[in-house]
Amino acid sequence: MTASTAPYGHLTGPTHLRRLVTAPTAGPLAALVLACAFFSLTTDTFLSGGNFSLIIQQVMVVGTLAVGQTLIILTAGIDLSCGAVMAFGSITMARMAAEGTVPPLVAIALGLAVCSAFGLVNGLLVKLVPLPPFIVTLGMLNVAFALTHIYSNEQTVTDLPGPLTFLGETFPLGDTDVTYGSLVALGLFAVFAYLLSSTSWGRHVYALGNSPEAARLNGIRTGGLTIGIYTLAGLVYGIAALLLISRTGVGDPQAGQTDNLDSITAVVLGGTSLFGGRGSVLGSLVGALIVGVFRNGLQLMGVASIYQTLITGVLVVLAVTVDQISRKRTR
Repeated sequence: MTASTAPYGHLTGPTHLRRLVTAPTAGPLAALVLACAFFSLTTDTFLSGGNFSLIIQQVMVVGTLAVGQTLIILTAGIDLSCGAVMAFGSITMARMAAEGTVPPLVAIALGLAVCSAFGLVNGLLVKLVPLPPFIVTLGMLNVAFALTHIYSNEQTVTDLPGPLTFLGETFPLGDTDVTYGSLVALGLFAVFAYLLSSTSWGRHVYALGNSPEAARLNGIRTGGLTIGIYTLAGLVYGIAALLLISRTGVGDPQAGQTDNLDSITAVVLGGTSLFGGRGSVLGSLVGALIVGVFRNGLQLMGVASIYQTLITGVLVVLAVTVDQISRKRTR
């Protein structure tokens, strides 16, 4: 593993401080702090606990998608199908549960299995055919989108049982109401941050992204690892589907149409390299929060939504430019 991707581990003193400052997450985190400072000075309600809870709720679905997207981008792949797969998983859960075809918990399990199956197919096509991840997931985006509309009959599914909407319920934390779904999303970030930084599996993921051939020569079973990563990402998309249902209270066939791009935006803004082998899920959390903070703050300032989209696009271009410059300097 290269120095740029190894865990920070046992570094101490000035060396440790230097690595923290130059870590891929440092820049996005600084941008997030500056954005929060700016909007706290320009609006009256940005710093309230209720507003921060709202931001978390707004980004928890895209943030969860970004967890799976991060795993794939770390291997130098990309997944354009994540939003559509999530939508199909949510319709699967919602319709089965609403119609009473199966118990609600079984419907949730089947929705998770469907999303995992999409990830498995993506991984098999990428590794065994092999096909470029962009082409595979672009095709699966259309497949999942079509199946969502076919299975739902273009109808929004309502009157959902409690287990599907439970994560949308809130509990008090001080003067703020926090949803259980927000805790699930943050818990996913914590779990995958640990897996990537502190396990041999995580080190193999980074090695695969840096150089698949070198990883293979070092005894890593790159085929099984690639397929497993795409399948695991699909499972994460299924969890995002459940969070989506819990937040909206319905199964919406129109959901998730731009979430694939939003998840990529969060990953890129969080400092993960599109060329693989460099980045973290915690960075993706920061990236998702950057998008959420900017959209929330600009809305509080009365800025039109089209300008929010414009600013988000500029941020993405800047993040990729910084990544390119950083890669050239480390060669």
